[in-house]
Amino acid sequence: MGRLFGTDGVRGVANRELTNELAMRIGMATAEILLKNSQDARPTVMIGRDTRASGDMLEAALTAGFCSVGVNVLAVGVVPTPAIAYLVGKYGCAAGVMISASHNPCEYNGIKIFQSTGYKLPDAVEDEIEAMLDSPQGSELKTGGEVGRRTYCTTAVEDYIEHVVSCCEVSFEGLNIAVDAANGSASVCAKEIFTRLGAKCHMLSDTPNGVNINLNCGSTHLEELSSFVRANKLDLGVAFDGDADRMLAVDEDGEVVDGDKIIAVCATQMKQDGKLAKNTAVVTVMSNMGFFKFCEQNDIRCARTAVGDRYVLEKMLKEGYNIGGEQSGHVIFLDYATTGDGELSAVKLLETVVKSGASLKELSSIMTVYPQVLINVPVTEEGKRKYNNDEYIISAVQEAEMELHGDGRVLVRVSGTEPLVRVMLEGMDIQQITRLGNYIADVVKERLS
Repeated sequence: MGRLFGTDGVRGVANRELTNELAMRIGMATAEILLKNSQDARPTVMIGRDTRASGDMLEAALTAGFCSVGVNVLAVGVVPTPAIAYLVGKYGCAAGVMISASHNPCEYNGIKIFQSTGYKLPDAVEDEIEAMLDSPQGSELKTGGEVGRRTYCTTAVEDYIEHVVSCCEVSFEGLNIAVDAANGSASVCAKEIFTRLGAKCHMLSDTPNGVNINLNCGSTHLEELSSFVRANKLDLGVAFDGDADRMLAVDEDGEVVDGDKIIAVCATQMKQDGKLAKNTAVVTVMSNMGFFKFCEQNDIRCARTAVGDRYVLEKMLKEGYNIGGEQSGHVIFLDYATTGDGELSAVKLLETVVKSGASLKELSSIMTVYPQVLINVPVTEEGKRKYNNDEYIISAVQEAEMELHGDGRVLVRVSGTEPLVRVMLEGMDIQQITRLGNYIADVVKERLS
C-alpha cells in the first residue's frame, strides 16, 4: 500500500477506505510496538471519538486489535481531540487514539495516535506501523487471561473541562457570546467551559445525531454564527470543527476572525504580558501576507514553516516558541497544550478581550488582511515531480513578482495529498492578483497537465 498516514493520521470514507479490518490491523500493529517499547507488561491505550455514526464501529475494531495482542483499552467516549492529548499523560496511558476526521463530512473518519507525552506520533513510528501492516507475518495473538481488557472512563470530559478552565487568568463575567459546536466533540464540553468562566453562552449546533457533524455549521461554515451574533447584538462568536482542535471567531459585526488574526491578537497580548517566548510567533507559508506585515509593524519575529500543524509544532519545540498555528484556526499554545486546541484557543482569545478592555473588532484590526487568490491546477504525477525545475513556470512567477513590486507575493507549491499544483497570490488589488494568478495557472496547466 502507499503511505497510509497523512499529515494528521489515517483518514478516509469509513467502511470504504477506512475499513474495520484496517482499523483492527492498525490497533494490532500499534499494540505490538507499545509492547516492544513499554516497561509495562500490559500497557493501556486510551481511545476517544467524535460524534460520527461510524465512531462506535471503528472503536470496536480498534479495541479488538489492541486487546487481541494483549494491550488494555480505556474507552473515554466522545471527547475533543486535544482532550486525548492532555488526558493520555494525566491518566498514565502508553498511547492515546482519537477516532475523528476533523472538519470533514460525516461519512469520513480517521485515526489519530498520540504518544504518552501527548504529542502525535513521529514519522518514524508511523512508518514502523505501516511496515507491519505490509508484512505477511501476523501478530502474536494472546489467549486466555493474556488478552487485553476494555474499561470505561466516566471522568474524562470533566477532567478536560477543569484543565481548560484552569488555563484562564480572568473571569468572562459580562461577556455575551455565541458558541457553534459543529455538532461534534465540543458539544460535550464547550458550554460548560465558558459558563464556568462566567460568560453567557448561546449554543448553536450542539445536538449531534451521528450524521450532522460539520453539516453547514462549525468553523468551515460560519454564516449562521455570523448572522446570530449580529441579530442578537452579542460580543462575539466562536466556532469549532468536528473534533474541536480548530477554532475560528466572528466579531460583534459578524466579521470573520481567522487563525492568522487570532494568533496576531493573542501574540500581541502575550508580548505585553512578557509571555511571548523569544518574541516569536510561528505560522506556515500559507498565512496571509497581512500577518507578516503585522509582525514587522509590531516588532514581533515571525518563523515560517511548511503547510501543516505538525510542522508548526516541530518548529515550536525545536526553537522554544510558545504560540503558532494556521489560518484555518489550528492554534497551538504550547505553554498549556501539546497540540491545537480549539476551546483553549477560544478561552485565550476571550481572555485577551477581557484583559485589553477592547472589542474583538478593535483587537483584530491590528492586522490588515490582504486579498488572496488560490487556484488549484490539476497536473499529472510526473508534472508534480517536474514543476520545480520548469523554466517557463519559474519565469511566469518572476514576471508576476516584478509586477507586484513588493506589494504582494506569489506562492506556487505542489499539494502533498492530491495531484494538484496550488497557485496562491496576495496583494492589495484583487483584479491584479486574479489576472496574474490565472496567467501562472495557465502556464502550469500547459506545462504539467
